Amino acid sequence: MTTIIQEEAELSAQQVAEAKLQDSQVPGFIVSMDPEEAEMLGAFEEEALSAYAAMQSTVDAVEYSHE
Repeated sequence: MTTIIQEEAELSAQQVAEAKLQDSQVPGFIVSMDPEEAEMLGAFEEEALSAYAAMQSTVDAVEYSHE
């Protein structure tokens, strides 16, 4: 007879993280995840623009005349 702890030990870290993600979809169920598990699931993917890309995406300034 295997215990839950033994079964979890046999799972890979990725499988455990994926199981926790599925559990988190249950309303009212609280799941704790360490930063490594969250990172495996893509929680910390960097999607920010580089400084160069941000400068290139700015709208051209319109010249204003006070005449």
